[in-house]
Amino acid sequence: MSLQCPRCNSPKIATLRTATKITAAVGAVGGAARGVSTALAGGQVGASLGAIAGPIGITLGTVSGAILGGLAGGVGGCALGAQLGEQLDRHVLANNLCLACNHRFNLPA
Repeated sequence: MSLQCPRCNSPKIATLRTATKITAAVGAVGGAARGVSTALAGGQVGASLGAIAGPIGITLGTVSGAILGGLAGGVGGCALGAQLGEQLDRHVLANNLCLACNHRFNLPA
C-alpha cells in the first residue's frame, strides 16, 4: 500500500521520525543503566563465587558482567523505545509531509 497525501493525492511523502529517534535513544540509555545496575548487583554474587579465583577473578567477573548487562539492557530499551516512538509518529504527531503541497498529516488509525 502506497502512502498518499489526503489533500492532493500525491505519492511523494516524506516521513519524519522524530519521536522514534528520541524514544529509541532514551530507551537505550535507560535500558543500559538498568542493565548495568542489575549486572553490578549480580556481580556481588559472582564476586563471592569468584573469590576462589582470587582478586583478578572477582574484578573480571564484575566488569564483564556490567558490560554485558549494559549492552543487553541497551538493546532491549532501544527496541522498546523505537516501537513506542513509531506509534507516536504514526498516529499522534503529524510527521508525514507531502512534498507536493507541504501538507502535514497523520496516518489513519
